[in-house]
Amino acid sequence: MLTHTRIWNAIDSLAEANGMSASGLAKKAGLDPTTFNRSKRIAADGRPRWPSTESVAKILHATGSSLESFLDIVGGRGRAGNRTVPLINFAQATRGTYFTEVGHPVGNGWDELTLPDIDDDHCYALEISGDTLLPLYRKGDTIVVSPSAKPRRGDRVVVRTSSGDMFVKELQRKTDKFVELRGFDPEQGDRTIPMADIAWIARILWASQ
Repeated sequence: MLTHTRIWNAIDSLAEANGMSASGLAKKAGLDPTTFNRSKRIAADGRPRWPSTESVAKILHATGSSLESFLDIVGGRGRAGNRTVPLINFAQATRGTYFTEVGHPVGNGWDELTLPDIDDDHCYALEISGDTLLPLYRKGDTIVVSPSAKPRRGDRVVVRTSSGDMFVKELQRKTDKFVELRGFDPEQGDRTIPMADIAWIARILWASQ
């Protein structure tokens, strides 16, 4: 439930997670430094004073936090700087209909994983299930994937073809006609795939190793 105490505690928690006091957070967000002072949380007549939606929006923007992660803090489901993302086994992800045509996670079968806040509402996590990605990723490692982040040369990416194949490689070159990908193991080899055969490419943002 959204209560006066919880929302103010969430603001304090957000400030602490970013190494600031409440006044420092207000200043960073372009607000008056006294905006979040404890003396301003209760009106002169004793009634609770709530922070404005504008001030909350400004501190979320200033810290790069999402509204969802802030509400999780308010509701006691997370802590500042964290968010919950969908998680699925990599081998399972290659089967069934777990993605939209642009690579966003959908459907049932997803678990959840709490991670540092990432500014992508469609990001998800894949748990490596075998040894095919050695020596870079081992069984049990988790990679966080962003379908919204624009992949650049040298980025590690997840690629899904229009035929349903899905694999992890390093992006070497991308043109309007084809994509060049480098394998992490010499035995895997490099691949050049026509763009017409690719459903989507998603950039790997983070990995637990």
